[in-house]
Amino acid sequence: MNNRNYNIFFHTHTISGIVISVVLYVIFFAGSFSFFRDDIVNWERGESAVISNEIQLNYDQALKVLDTAYDLQGRKITISQSHNEKNIAVSLEATKDSLATKKAREGQFLYLNNATYKTSTYVESYNLGEFIYRLHFLAQIPYPVGYYLSGFIALFFLFAIVTGVLLHWKKIISNFYVFRPKEKLKTWWTDAHTSLGILGLPFQFVYAVTGAFFMIKLLIVAPAVQFLYQGDQDQLYKELEYTGNNYDFANQPLTKSFSINEIVAATKKNWTDFDITRVEIQNYGDTNMHLLVEGEVTYDKKFTAIGKIVYKVANGEIVVKKDPYTSSSYLDIVKNVLYRIHFGDYGGYALKIISFVLGILTCFVIISGVMIWLVARDKKNVPEKKRRFNEGVVRIYLAICLSMFPVTAMSFIAAKVFYPLGQNNLYNVYFISWLLLSIFFILKKNNNFTNRFCLFSGSILGFIIPISNGIKTGNWFWMSFTNHQFQLFFVDVFWVILSGVTLYTAYKLRTTAK
Repeated sequence: MNNRNYNIFFHTHTISGIVISVVLYVIFFAGSFSFFRDDIVNWERGESAVISNEIQLNYDQALKVLDTAYDLQGRKITISQSHNEKNIAVSLEATKDSLATKKAREGQFLYLNNATYKTSTYVESYNLGEFIYRLHFLAQIPYPVGYYLSGFIALFFLFAIVTGVLLHWKKIISNFYVFRPKEKLKTWWTDAHTSLGILGLPFQFVYAVTGAFFMIKLLIVAPAVQFLYQGDQDQLYKELEYTGNNYDFANQPLTKSFSINEIVAATKKNWTDFDITRVEIQNYGDTNMHLLVEGEVTYDKKFTAIGKIVYKVANGEIVVKKDPYTSSSYLDIVKNVLYRIHFGDYGGYALKIISFVLGILTCFVIISGVMIWLVARDKKNVPEKKRRFNEGVVRIYLAICLSMFPVTAMSFIAAKVFYPLGQNNLYNVYFISWLLLSIFFILKKNNNFTNRFCLFSGSILGFIIPISNGIKTGNWFWMSFTNHQFQLFFVDVFWVILSGVTLYTAYKLRTTAK
């Protein structure tokens, strides 16, 4: 590579990295914890759910309860379970029956507890796990600004990855083994940035690509909707199989008795190792009532294999049948693979833990890149005013980024002690404490203090998390292990191990500073 191209790639890599560094850190830090979203949700509620992709529900009993509360006649009902928790997502569209009650003419989205059949709205069921999960794609910023911002950040991150690889291409293998802790500070940060960046390169590339796809795909497909489908967005979604066929409402009550449980069970028997993940009922209680039962083969048997059967309930006729073993299309594979590699939910806890570690390492790569930028500009030939500006920028960056650790740990304690904390209170606890702590570090003007304080305080708070759970519920982690409540056990032990590692790191930094 000639000097001109090298300088172009170097400066674009540096500029793109600096511009997105803070938001990218937030995305990866929150995203790392999001791998354990379901565990955090169940830990906060003190529940232990079945770890399975399949819906765990007595459909007949659930529909009976929902019919009493919401009048299901003529509605389109969608039941799904995208997370391992006791709450099942239920979407109720407005009825097609013009003579139905006012209650039936109102659409609803709610959660149904699969044990108690108690319903709750999204706001009522909001929790810390959902908060952290949504923070990793900036959903707390009003839609669509947060979504698009996170998508473009992922796109610029992909750009930074590509230019970084081009910069180090000739020495990408040799540089991986180089680490010189006794050299000058810039060399130390550069070696750490390069080595860890190469180590996490596949992980970072995957999340840059999938993150950009998920968040800005609407902008990507907008020209296709306009020119290929004449603005008919519904037709595009139908061809992409995000929506299925709609069946007319006959406006005649169905007199034949039916059991959704039996139909779902019969569907499951069609294929081995098949989990039911979605059930959709159109025209509930009508003679033209149709039932869609959709699922997928378990990941240990086949990585992506989606199957479904659509029944006409009145006569049991199979209208549509898709075999997951023989009928998986290229479209199915592309859609499912992108989701699976992004969520990392196909390899159990081992993959989640590895992904968490790689996510935290990526946070360190981001911080080390910022420190390289600062140290490289801390020279005598740089005007004092510009040097102070650079130091101020990095101070703000570090204050915002590093304070996330103690703030997150404190939020776990608050969410458990004051359960249910609620959406507004959770926002206040997290964002206000994050703001105050960041301002404190900015005014302190000591990056070493910021780093050590965040590690020490986050570690101490992390050790308190399982203690707060034990005192609040009486269910200490050794008891949850004995009672086979693995998700509760995992969160407590996870924080003990994580806090031990960060406390040791903080101690080593303190002794090194001395």
